[in-house]
Formats: sequence, C-alpha cells, structure tokens
Amino acid sequence: MEPYPSVWARPQRPRREQPPLSREQIVSAAVQLLDAEGIDALSMRKLGTRLNAGATSMYTHVANKDELMELVVDQIYGEAEIPEAGDPAGWRAAVTRCAHSIRAGLLRHPWVVSVQGEAGVAYLGPNVLRLNESMLAVFEQGGFTLEEADRALNVVMAYVIGISTSEAAWLTTLARSGQSPQEWTENLWPAAEQAVQDYPRLRQLYAAQRNRSTTPDDDFNTGLQCVLDGLIAHFTPTKAESRQF
Repeated sequence: MEPYPSVWARPQRPRREQPPLSREQIVSAAVQLLDAEGIDALSMRKLGTRLNAGATSMYTHVANKDELMELVVDQIYGEAEIPEAGDPAGWRAAVTRCAHSIRAGLLRHPWVVSVQGEAGVAYLGPNVLRLNESMLAVFEQGGFTLEEADRALNVVMAYVIGISTSEAAWLTTLARSGQSPQEWTENLWPAAEQAVQDYPRLRQLYAAQRNRSTTPDDDFNTGLQCVLDGLIAHFTPTKAESRQF
C-alpha cells in the first residue's frame, strides 16, 4: 500500500524547508498547459520543462500525475462563486448562482470533466470542502436538515456535472474541428435529420430545435429550477418552500 494515496494526505514541508518551486506554481502551470493543449498533452516531464524545473523540485510537492490531477481539479472548483447563507435574495437564488458559476468554470476548462472521476479523493481539496460547506449552510437556511442538505447538494452537483460533461464534450469536439458552432450545426444537420427519419418524436424535436431561440444557459437554468422544485417537494414541502425567497 502506498504511504500517501492522496496529495491531501501528504505532509507539507515547513515553510523554511520549501524549495523555490511552490505547489501553487506547479498547479498554475498545469492548468495553463491543460487549457492550451488538452488532457492528452499533460505529463510530468512536459510540465517540468514548462516550469524549467527538475524532477526533484516537482516531486517534493506532487508524487505522480494522479496527485497532480487532484490538485488541478480542486483549483478549478476554487473559481466557483461561494454562496452565503443569509443571502437577501434567498437560499434558492444563492444555490442557482453557485450552480451557474460551477458550470461556467467547468466549461472554461472543458478537460476537467474527463478527469473528475479519476481525481482520487478530490473531495478533500480545500476549495471543494469550502464550496460544499457553504452550500450545506445555504440549504440549511432553506429549511433542510443537515442530512437533507447533503442529499440535496449531491443531487445539484450531479445535475451540474452531468450537463457540463455533455457541454464540455461538445466544446472539445468543436475546438478540434476548427469550425464555429453555426458551421458545425449546418454541416451535421442533414445527417442528423436523416438519422431520425424513422423516429417521429425525435424528428419532431429536431425540427423544432433548428429554429429554437433558447440558449444553453436557458436550458441549464430550466433544468436546475426543476431540480430545486423537486428537492423542495421531496424533502421540505412546507418549510423550504416558504423560505425560498
């Protein structure tokens, strides 16, 4: 068994023993590399070259690529807006803003959705912990018990990550194609229409979508509000609903 299965279990050196290269520099450079070249381009050797650092300096902070991925995933979640309990607009508005903020961060770094399931115990990262603690407090403000708040948070995050994964995959495909969203849609549409000819419901939906005026943001928010409606109805139909504004 490895002595440190997660970067979060790795003892940190006292400041006086820290080498010139910091963990923050490593993570920042890794995110920049991933944003520029994608997940397949990341390697410890390439990152070391980018940092002009030797292996010893890097491995002081990060034992391997798995630990590095824990760090970069936590870094991306650190970009999310932290909701505050007691928000004048109400708990539901705070959750909504936070969910939109998390989605925006995932789409700014579309590679992250492909590694979240492989990022070890990323849930122990300080940014993820801070975000989860705040979200739990906001749900409690809405009348949820702590146990209900935990379940509600899991449901919201599952929705956000699920939708964002599909959107990020499309953004990645679009970037690789070198086409604009309009060009991609126009080029794919004839094949899509042909594929659904024998499926009347899908054919009707595809025809309607071609002239739709809603945006992905609109669609995301509509689904999120359905999720929140369901949580209120299931967990606290009276108390939470009465305190949502």
